[in-house]
Amino acid sequence: MARTQDRQEIMERAEKFDPSKHPAYSYRTDENVPAFTDNKALIVFDGVCIFCSGFAKFVLKHDRHNRLNLCTAQSDIGRALYVHYGLDPDNYETNIVIRDGRAHFKSDAFFEVMKLLGAGWPVLALLQIFPRGPRNWLYDRIAKNRYKLFGKAESCILLPPEHRNKILDTP
Repeated sequence: MARTQDRQEIMERAEKFDPSKHPAYSYRTDENVPAFTDNKALIVFDGVCIFCSGFAKFVLKHDRHNRLNLCTAQSDIGRALYVHYGLDPDNYETNIVIRDGRAHFKSDAFFEVMKLLGAGWPVLALLQIFPRGPRNWLYDRIAKNRYKLFGKAESCILLPPEHRNKILDTP
């Protein structure tokens, strides 16, 4: 019985973060979301999470085709996007990746980034063959324990100066 309930909970949470639940570019009509350049994919990440900031640095290093911008979840744009998509703006349970106006969450967000990086990284997107529910279950375990495992900074970690043009908004 408990396993069935766990499985059902996993599937319900997966549905909450289904990108098809939100129309493309819906944030443009939300007066609470500051206007931002959306001609590239945008990664909204937890800027005080050392693991998340490390991922942001990794993305900046490997984004050879200049396809991605970044924004911390603590920034005005990041907070507004969390609220727009029905997420808690003070509890960053997922990165958000907005690509072609569509929001992607949790493991889907990770795979969208891998597809955009080029070189050999898109190969990781093959892991999307696994169902969203179990993928997001694993994502949730890492997300819930990221501060314990990797640490938390007192303030948003500064990214290298040569990449500041890719950061849309700072807190």
